[in-house]
Amino acid sequence: MSDHIDLTKLIFGRLSWEAIPLHEPILLVTFAAVMLGGLAILAALTKFRLWGPLWRDWFTSIDHKKIGIMYVVLGLVMLLRGFSDALMMRLQQAIAFGDNLGVLPPHHYDQIFTAHGVIMIFFVAMPLVTGLMNYVVPLQIGARDVAFPFLNNFSFWMTASGAILVMASLFVGEFAKTGWLAYPPLSGIINSPDVGVDYYIWSLQLAGVGTLLSGINLLATIIKMRAPGMTLMKMPVFTWTALCTNILIVAAFPVLTAVLGLLGLDRYAGTNFFTTEFGGNAMMYVNLIWIWGHPEVYILILPLFGVFSEVVATYSRKRLFGYSSMVYATFAITILSYLVWLHHFFTMGSGASVNAFFGITTMIISIPTGAKIFNWLFTMYRGRITFDLPMMWTIGFMVTFAIGGMTGVLLAVPPADFVLHNSLFLIAHFHNVIIGGVLFGLFAGITYWFPKAFGYKLDPFWGKCSFWFWLVGFYLAFMPLYVLGFMGVTRRMSHFEDPSLQIWFQIAAFGAVLIALGIASMLIQFVVSYIRRDSLRDNTGDPWDGRTLEWSTSSPPPAYNFAFTPVVHEIDAWWDMKKHGYVRPIDGFIPVHMPRNTAAGVILAAIATVCGFALIWHMWLLAVLSFVAIVAAAIYHSFNYKRDYYIPADEVTRIENDRTRLLASHA
Repeated sequence: MSDHIDLTKLIFGRLSWEAIPLHEPILLVTFAAVMLGGLAILAALTKFRLWGPLWRDWFTSIDHKKIGIMYVVLGLVMLLRGFSDALMMRLQQAIAFGDNLGVLPPHHYDQIFTAHGVIMIFFVAMPLVTGLMNYVVPLQIGARDVAFPFLNNFSFWMTASGAILVMASLFVGEFAKTGWLAYPPLSGIINSPDVGVDYYIWSLQLAGVGTLLSGINLLATIIKMRAPGMTLMKMPVFTWTALCTNILIVAAFPVLTAVLGLLGLDRYAGTNFFTTEFGGNAMMYVNLIWIWGHPEVYILILPLFGVFSEVVATYSRKRLFGYSSMVYATFAITILSYLVWLHHFFTMGSGASVNAFFGITTMIISIPTGAKIFNWLFTMYRGRITFDLPMMWTIGFMVTFAIGGMTGVLLAVPPADFVLHNSLFLIAHFHNVIIGGVLFGLFAGITYWFPKAFGYKLDPFWGKCSFWFWLVGFYLAFMPLYVLGFMGVTRRMSHFEDPSLQIWFQIAAFGAVLIALGIASMLIQFVVSYIRRDSLRDNTGDPWDGRTLEWSTSSPPPAYNFAFTPVVHEIDAWWDMKKHGYVRPIDGFIPVHMPRNTAAGVILAAIATVCGFALIWHMWLLAVLSFVAIVAAAIYHSFNYKRDYYIPADEVTRIENDRTRLLASHA
């Protein structure tokens, strides 16, 4: 009998029927809705025979453009989940006063606000940012693909595997109840003995591997694969911001891997790295997580500064004002982002001298950020501005982000932070810069480059509906939190006693509903645009419709991007080529060979997902077998991968002729 029990534990670990939340009606309804939606999607894919094309052309693709699109799709799908959590939190806080305990039990509410933060940062913002960089950077620098195409596919699927584990926690077991940074001792095995923190650790470890490998890949691409003549100071601003972003990724994400590894050892192996009673130091975790965490904020926002630079110049029909100062400001932000992490825990007793140093550096980092705002304003000054949707997102960003920046400088003053740190004021500030900066920038970038990716524009009516719902909804959702923060209302609360506060939470909940309408409008926009794609074909007759190299290809570009590698003479290389009359190169042709599609990335990430799930539930036999399978599959792929294939010359000629005719029509 003992052997049977041991074998059962070895195979199933802590997993049992009790892990299925049959006693949670909200989760059961969610599970039913997800299952029905999933079955409907599967039926549609089967009916229209899309499985084959999806597998051959997308899932196994090593084309940076398709991988970039898949990153964006993953980010938008996870946005629906992350925002659903936000909507439930806002509903709970709007009604949970006095004797009314609301709709969410405290343990469920704690899981939701933890999952909301984790999903929005790691599985919404990061995939969307990485997707834009993946798609645009090789086109802007004149490269046929990224430096390591297979690694690109594998990076995406590792990010997706982390997202799958987070989603699995909704229906099998539970997620962490610690907040999105999982500070010990709350995240230790004594205070969190369930699997929630383990889901947190392994989902972020898998996604972190994908992000780190993607950062290495894009960094190598920008450094080594630029077109002839493209010196660093001739790179487009978006490529510059991508370069700095990936420097930060390569420097910061190993720290996250290490600190989560140490937390995992505390939980699995009984070590005490963060247990004060046994010689550890919980504050070391806080330092390490924020040494990753604050550069992470700039990993998210820097690429969008590049997007805004492209958009402002394009729709103002002027060259970007102060290109050099933009580059220097970007690099200054990159360096300074490593000197401000401690402002996230001014209240934890570091001392006056330390707090003063980090308060001053936090204020200094606002200077290059402010310089960018002025450069965009001077670019717009006396420009022939067209208020298309990307420009609307940009102007909405400039106003909203400026408010968030001012509240950030306020929080950089340690005495003020002592008063406001644990209040809803901090939540309002954080969302002010992340929504007003990151999300608005992502929506501007998606709208701006959508014609490049698909050959037709997005429907402007539904796009403007989305913009106004998002903008108004944001201000209604988060400005009341500034007021509540000044009133001393504590964050992380699911229930309140003072009825005078309720009106502010109700306004915030109404704002969240408006944001939901903004997301719905965006989804409708995609559907309507696809239906009307023939009438929305992008004619790109205006020379300012994209000024850099990515527009010197067809829309969408061929698999190999460039048959003839372009030569760069000016910062705005494509505009310079058109100004002097484009002449098709007659020399410098490099045979077009591209890496083959491969299923290895999908397979390796799938096995890694199984391994992560097994480690979460202590299914040691499955964990060992899956780890061995990962090593074996990686070795097999490295020895059997067919490196490349050649694209027929007649196809290259046809595409080049099409491009020449396109340019002639725009002359």
